Amino acid sequence: MGNLFGILVMFIVKNVSKSLGNKEVLHNINFCLKKGQITALVGPNGAGKTTLMRCMIGFYDLSGGEIIFDNKRLLDDREKVLQDIAYVPEIGGLYPDMTVFEYLQFMASIKAMSKDIFAKSLKRIVDALELATVINQKCDTLSKGYKRRVAVAGAMINSPKVLILDEPTEGLDPQQKKHLRTFLQEYGKKNIVLISTHIMEEVEAMADRILMIKDGKLVCDTTPDELKKATLGSNIEHSFYTIIGK
Repeated sequence: MGNLFGILVMFIVKNVSKSLGNKEVLHNINFCLKKGQITALVGPNGAGKTTLMRCMIGFYDLSGGEIIFDNKRLLDDREKVLQDIAYVPEIGGLYPDMTVFEYLQFMASIKAMSKDIFAKSLKRIVDALELATVINQKCDTLSKGYKRRVAVAGAMINSPKVLILDEPTEGLDPQQKKHLRTFLQEYGKKNIVLISTHIMEEVEAMADRILMIKDGKLVCDTTPDELKKATLGSNIEHSFYTIIGK
């Protein structure tokens, strides 16, 4: 089984629980992500989505359970595991006084990228996210949409095997959303991509799989089509409200 995990490059969340203060925010969460799949993490506000993502990137210590990536436990091989994981939070992450180029260069240095590899990656990511016109602009002068794209670019500069995005299209106009969706779908063919969103349109457009949590518990793990069939829904939003409630 160990060799199989290594070949498939799995990200495993096993019996994960997390308490903050006296409140149990996550309770015994179990799922496995594999490359070639875009997974949407959905749930009402306060369900525990952000806490779960922070547990997955090692920001929080677990109250119970374990995180395993590519057959390595996060607790045992933290540095190696996190080298392959990138996370883009919903808000923040940029250094306002840096130019876009300086920020991307800084993110590359954190990942210990060589100058040659950075140069190739920079061109790829700038072209893909259409950042050429703002490459020398300071981050604090950017529009909300550009800030979002720069944050995604910084996370992806070293082509991480696991990409976790919290509200990836927040602040983007319809054309930008479509462009980023296409980019993520292509990236997800060879990597693990997890997006957290409250926009069911995003789930419908991008996700191969849906993880739904409510009150810190995983209540649904299925595909968009199967979810609609099970709830007799005409769209994902209808299915979401059927399970979660209004």
